[in-house]
Formats: sequence, C-alpha cells, structure tokens
Amino acid sequence: MTTETSNALMNPLNIGSSIWRFLRRYPVFPAVILIVLIIAAIIGPTVAPYERDIGDVRARHSSPGIVDITFPTKPKGGIDLTDSSIAAGSTFIATYELPTDNRMFDINGNGFLNDEIAWNEDSPSTPDILFNTIGQDEELLTFEITTNEDIFDGQNDNIYLDLQVIRIDTKLMDAWPSGYHFLGADHVGRDVFSRLLHGAQISMMVVGISLVAGMTIGVALGLIAGYTATRYEPNIGFNITYKGKKKRISVLSPWLIDESITRFVDIWNALPFLMVALVVTLIFGRGLTVLMGVLALIAWAGFVRVIRAQTLIIRELDFVASAKVNGATTFRILYRHILPGVLNTAVVVATLNTSALILAESVLSFVGAGIQPPTPAWGVMTNEGRDYLAIAPHQVLVPGGAIFLVVLALNFLGDWLRDRLDPRLRQVD
Repeated sequence: MTTETSNALMNPLNIGSSIWRFLRRYPVFPAVILIVLIIAAIIGPTVAPYERDIGDVRARHSSPGIVDITFPTKPKGGIDLTDSSIAAGSTFIATYELPTDNRMFDINGNGFLNDEIAWNEDSPSTPDILFNTIGQDEELLTFEITTNEDIFDGQNDNIYLDLQVIRIDTKLMDAWPSGYHFLGADHVGRDVFSRLLHGAQISMMVVGISLVAGMTIGVALGLIAGYTATRYEPNIGFNITYKGKKKRISVLSPWLIDESITRFVDIWNALPFLMVALVVTLIFGRGLTVLMGVLALIAWAGFVRVIRAQTLIIRELDFVASAKVNGATTFRILYRHILPGVLNTAVVVATLNTSALILAESVLSFVGAGIQPPTPAWGVMTNEGRDYLAIAPHQVLVPGGAIFLVVLALNFLGDWLRDRLDPRLRQVD
C-alpha cells in the first residue's frame, strides 16, 4: 500500500463519506429501533421499574425526572383509643382517616392488606394487637382488631401507622431510585416508561399473531389464484340466453376460481377498515382475540395480488413443467416448487404490512375498539393522555413517538428488503 493510498484512507473526509454511504446503503437506524422494540417486548415487563397498573397519585402528570414521593406522611394521631377500655382477647372495629392522596394496595396479590402496613419506628409504644381484616373506602381504613393485652385509659391507647409502608412507592426494582420516572408519570401517577415496555410486548404479540394469520391466508389464496389464472375456457357449466344470445357459464373452470378470488380482494380493499373493525367489535365484543382477528382481516388482502403475480411467472418455468410431467399433484407443485419462490416477496410484503398493522392496532385502541384500559397498549396510552396534552404533553408524545419511530423503521426496512431481494430493483454498487 502506497503512502498516497494510506493518506487517502486516513482522510477524515473519506472516512466520513464511507460511513455516510454505509448508513445510506443499509438500514442501520431502522434495524436498531426494531432490535430495541424486540428486546423491550421480550424482557421489558421483567425489567420494568414500576407497576404497570398501579400509580402514586402524588406523581400524577409529573414530567420526566425526580418526583419526591418519600416525604413523611403525618398520621392524624393514629387510631385513638384514649377513651377506650378493652379487655385482652376482645375484638373491635376501628377506623382511620386516610391523609389526602393515600391508598393501600395489595401489591403481592395475596388478597390481604394486613402485610402492607407496619408500625412507625419513631412512634411511642403501641398495644399488642392483631389485625384480622383491613378494608378501605374513599377516605377511611377500617380495621378489625383483636387485642392481646388490656387497653385502658392513659396507657398504650394509640395505634400509630406508618403510611410510608402503605405502598406509596410502587417501585418493583430495588436498584431503581425511588421517585425517579424516566419518561414521567401519567394522570394517575403510573410510570410511563414501565407502561411503554409492557405496551411493546402487547403490540408485538397482537401484531405478530395477526400478521402470521393474515400472511398464511393471503399467500395461500395468492398461490391458488395465480396457479389457476387462465383465459376464459368453459369447462363444466350451463347455457343461458341473454338478449337473444346464448352464453355458457362455467362452474368448475380454473378461470372462475381466479376471478372469484381477485374480485373479492378488490371488494375487500374498497371497504374502510375502521368501519369493518367497528362492526366486528360491535358484533363479537372487545378483547385481544377479537382485535387479532380484525387485524388478520386487514392483513391478508395485501398478500394476494403480489403473490398471484409472482406465481404467474414461476408456474411457467421449466422445473414446474417437469413436475407436472412427472405426475406431481397440484398441492405438491404449489407447496414444494412455487411457494419457495414467492417467500422473498411475502417477507417484503409482511414487513410493510407490519407497520400498517401497528398503526391500525394503535388507532383501534385509541378509538376504544381495540385493547381496553388499563392494559398499557400504546394507542390506549395516547388516548388517555390527550385530555392532559396542555399540562403533561409527554403522556401523548412518548407513546405517539414510539408508534411513529416503529412505523417509520418498518417502512424503511421494507423498502430496503424490496431493493435487495428483487433483482430488478437491486442497487448496483
């Protein structure tokens, strides 16, 4: 290597030009976005720092950053038993007025609130008691208490509660700093970042299942339509007379199969998907299964015409003719000889359809016909945050930005795959 060549390679302008050319040629940024999405969908709920459905109301509408949720909560004298005289072994009902914006949550899901409460270590001595049951309404905690010692006027006559242990902090990861919300909190104090991670998993699951179902139906119909596409050749049918002319209507002609499929696809594509989704939701109800079915109905039509066009080309090739001569069945020809040739095209269409399905899922959830609250789908999060756009825009910008980036990345990736897999569109170095 000559000195001139070495200097040319080390020239910062040449290095920058090479990097820019690499970034333009390969979908680096879309790939990074999609890899992050896939990782978030797989491990996101496991590493989410906060509960997805339970929030601290004192953190509501908070912007990204630190929220002070650990300040001391002063009990209003605890449960005052000053005027009470209770013998050991007795059971009684006591109430406690909750300070503003405090609630008890059954975090461990065992059905009891007893283990969500603790004594305040800085409080004076408290009586030896046992909490049997704890209930709550909007402003009061109701305790059923059994005493293990006598309670009488002037001694051990107050029960002090440590409200900081009444699960104000819904943090799941000990390493996560208390009160720190990376992307802020929503209108009920739920961590937006945690809900975004859960929403990625839900979106990937719904869109993935819908895409596989739609792709299977669309590719199958495209293969059948392309393989049976012929000129109008009557086979088995009947004659009719129309305007004095006789015409034969074929019933079993391959032409009729292709025409039926392609015309049905044309009609289906003419229908507004939102109207179809709302009608299906109205008939079958709302839920994940119904939503995946609706998205599959949206996805399948995009494959049929493209796969049909590829099948028309491949079926005329020599290896398909050889298979026919050797007595291969129609199913074997379609499955073993034609299907492998259209898979590249199907992958490109699937990539482009994925972005449309993510957008459709978000739109349906936004209008209330898809995933229902409090499930943290991105469309649901956007819909819930729109009422607070003026005071907490991050509630809309974060999930909306995630939808925008993923859809944009999938479109770029689909275009790149089309260029790389189609020889007619492949870029020449």
